[in-house]
Amino acid sequence: MSKAGTKRPLETIQNPDTSPIHDRERGPKVSKTVTACTECQRRKIKCDLTTRGEICGRCEKKGLECVVNKSLQELLKDEAQWKRDIENNASTTRDAVTEILRVLNLPPLETFANGQERGNSLASPSNQRPALNVRFASEAESPANSIPGRRVPAAMAMTRENSQEPEQENGSSTIVTDPMGSLYEVTKLRNLRSNPQSKPRQRLTSSDEDFISTGKVSVEDAEQLFDHFSKYLNAYLWGGIALVHSDLMAVRRSSSLLLAAILTVSALHVPGMEDVFDICYAELVGLICDSMLDRYHTLDGIRGLTIGAFWLSDLSWKLSGHAVRIATELNLHQSFSRAMKGSADHFEGARLWFLLYVCDHHFSIAYGRPPVIHENSTILNHITFLQLPGVTQADQRLHSQVAIFIILTEIYNTFGPDIEEQLTEEDFVRVRNFNDRLDQYQANWQERLSPNQYVGAYPSKGVRLHCGYAKLQLNSLAVRGCKLGYEEFSTARRDLAGIAISSAVTILRLTLEEPDITHALVGVPLYLHTMITYATVFLLKVYQRWGAQLGIDLALIRDLVSKIIDLLQGARASQRHLAYHIASGLRKMLHRFSAADGPSSGAVSTQNATSTNYDPVLATEVADFGPVDSYGSIVGYDEFFPFGFFDVLSATIPE
Repeated sequence: MSKAGTKRPLETIQNPDTSPIHDRERGPKVSKTVTACTECQRRKIKCDLTTRGEICGRCEKKGLECVVNKSLQELLKDEAQWKRDIENNASTTRDAVTEILRVLNLPPLETFANGQERGNSLASPSNQRPALNVRFASEAESPANSIPGRRVPAAMAMTRENSQEPEQENGSSTIVTDPMGSLYEVTKLRNLRSNPQSKPRQRLTSSDEDFISTGKVSVEDAEQLFDHFSKYLNAYLWGGIALVHSDLMAVRRSSSLLLAAILTVSALHVPGMEDVFDICYAELVGLICDSMLDRYHTLDGIRGLTIGAFWLSDLSWKLSGHAVRIATELNLHQSFSRAMKGSADHFEGARLWFLLYVCDHHFSIAYGRPPVIHENSTILNHITFLQLPGVTQADQRLHSQVAIFIILTEIYNTFGPDIEEQLTEEDFVRVRNFNDRLDQYQANWQERLSPNQYVGAYPSKGVRLHCGYAKLQLNSLAVRGCKLGYEEFSTARRDLAGIAISSAVTILRLTLEEPDITHALVGVPLYLHTMITYATVFLLKVYQRWGAQLGIDLALIRDLVSKIIDLLQGARASQRHLAYHIASGLRKMLHRFSAADGPSSGAVSTQNATSTNYDPVLATEVADFGPVDSYGSIVGYDEFFPFGFFDVLSATIPE
């Protein structure tokens, strides 16, 4: 039986361009074109639509809707064109995504599809586990502060670079490289490099996806908090080092971590912002957790971690260390040498490295732990950085901090961390030499720092305050490891202990009598509160143990401590602020101290209690009070304020 249409025309065979294959590539062949509207077709009359255009004559005369139904062939043709458009768009999108992944040094597009297939193949009802619900302490206080699900890597990314990176400044042409750099050069595995590029790339953060756009914090509150930080808090953080953006939107576009840190710290200092603080704190903790496993970081992310470390007491130690590790991944420790060679691109990196040095030493001193950043040539030659163009008063203030922490670190390394080891007479010579260096430090830096429009003369007065705290830490080593009771001190030991007591009194008096320092209680980083608390506790402890030998005026101590408590309690800040907790702890300590001292306090001379020229070393009229061994368990100082290396009396506290 013959089949119609089985024979192919000769011209089709001779001319391949007319073959059915090419027909399919060009789209469906239209065998019949519809030229009449539906009304004319129904009545089987001639339609003049093709000559008139949009409407035929009959439909126009009768007022009918002139509609032309497309034939099947036309529908197929339109569908084929639509598919071609979709394919072109998909191809363009794929090319764009591939380029984006290449620029951001992310895995190739194919790896995402493979990962999804693996995830789907492994996701069965038998092996699926519910996600763990992690809640933070601050979140428990406010049920609304729920942290959205965080991105967790499902598996270790053993992916290779899809293209050769441009040679870095010290790239393959450098023979001596770090071992991990050699390993990367051989394997090209992405996860061996945290920052593949010579210049850290700023990844854009969409402001449409942060916790302000989602309504957790209103735009009005965010603007108020940012304004408070940029004008006041930033000025206490040496004014301009930690914040380089002029408005809130710029921060939102740059780094969610920096945004959360700024709003959290600001809410901590503004009265009535406790709820906003809890929301921002929960968001900040979540972003910090994300950053722990992130391989791509920015300078603003480091700034956010540093801001959190300076003000958030429960996170300070962890954030300072985390920020330093990220900074070394971005090679900020090399920025100073490159900036000194004329590279303007590394100026901000060098600035940030010195800021991290100060942050690291703030809390290594406070916690009595070894610092992470050591005093290499970059730190020891920090003063040469101030010769570069573009240096401001903010850099002068920051480097005044670097200078004093170099001295304090040398003190730590000279006398060691053993709080039970007494200093010898030979050690006292070294202590006096360090005292001379601290005096020279104050003379050099106090005149170099100018007043600030937001914090007044605090920069120069802060130098005196920091010098007093350093002297307290240094000279208190004279009583380190000394036994309780009436052990006779040598003249040299007594003199150094007297300097420590004078320094503690100076710290408290400066805080009470200097308006710029008094106003700074709500605003300065944690280090000032550490100074005040340590000076107060030191005076109470020393009087408790060696008041008779050192000639301490008990009435003066009580007066200063009471005024400090009232000052801290009257601070205007959020109820989460540390000042209120310090005031509460000191009040309990003073109450227990007074109860333990009893009537013996009346025998202490109070003539100098209100004298502004009082020198504790010269006060000799003290009462003979009972055995001091029993006082420690009553007062219980460590219950409120644990200290580290410079708490030289902690080894002698009876349990």
